[in-house]
Amino acid sequence: MALNSTTNAAELTAEQVRTVLVQPLEQRSLFLAAVQAAGGTIIDTAGPLRIPRMAPATTPEWYAQNEQIGEEDPDFGELELLPSNMKSVKVITRFSNELARQSVVALDAALRTRLVTDVAATVDTQLFSDSDGTTGVTGGVLPAGIFSYASGGNAVPTASWTIDGLIEAQGVMLGDHIDPAGLRWVLTPAAFTAIRKIKTATGSNQPVLQPDVSRAGGFTVLGTPVLITDRVPTGVEGGLVDFSKVVVARDVAPSVKFLDQTYGDFDQQAIRVVYRLDAKPTHDEAVFAFTTPTP
Repeated sequence: MALNSTTNAAELTAEQVRTVLVQPLEQRSLFLAAVQAAGGTIIDTAGPLRIPRMAPATTPEWYAQNEQIGEEDPDFGELELLPSNMKSVKVITRFSNELARQSVVALDAALRTRLVTDVAATVDTQLFSDSDGTTGVTGGVLPAGIFSYASGGNAVPTASWTIDGLIEAQGVMLGDHIDPAGLRWVLTPAAFTAIRKIKTATGSNQPVLQPDVSRAGGFTVLGTPVLITDRVPTGVEGGLVDFSKVVVARDVAPSVKFLDQTYGDFDQQAIRVVYRLDAKPTHDEAVFAFTTPTP
């Protein structure tokens, strides 16, 4: 007797399609979260932003009675953010109305999440870079990367990670009068792994890297929280940044616009995402970089 079953008539069986969209493994946005957690400044503004900045301190002296007091003339400068020619990150994705109606997931929500995540990742990559924002850039400028501010004594090569090197980095920051409360280690996954192997003493099983009880899945090194990111630029293995000294001028956070009429003659809809901001440390000393040694 012939028997029809799911083996020879699979086309007739009902399929169950789960409305779950599998996303790729990706890194969450870290830069603005680090600024907020460390007490940095985020200012919403549509136009250029200027922040007055005083030059190094004056030098008062000790004087005896009736001795003429010397004069000091403090210098002033300014921190300029979000110039009018600052570029924005922008993207548009179109999709047909047929696809929107027949999709097993909420297509507009899925695309919105995807685009916002990708735009934020693009911004994070720039903000963690060592780019000055102008080299090789045409038609405007980009935000300068945080590691472009590390220079001189605040950028040292490291052939290997050692506890002494980490302590020296903290010492440099303290010597520049940086408050340790706002400091964060910014490490590549490779640097994080290398530091995780460092012990507090020879023969000790106590690692330098410790769990951060204040953050689920977080770590500290010598009491300072750790950020792990693969967006650290080539040539930089990690660094120490005082994010409390970072000022962010934000024109728009990731702004999503649904365009349901623009491509009406194609019977299509579109999603546009725009993100525009700038970020700078108030003091260059707030950034310390471990660079890759020159061969």
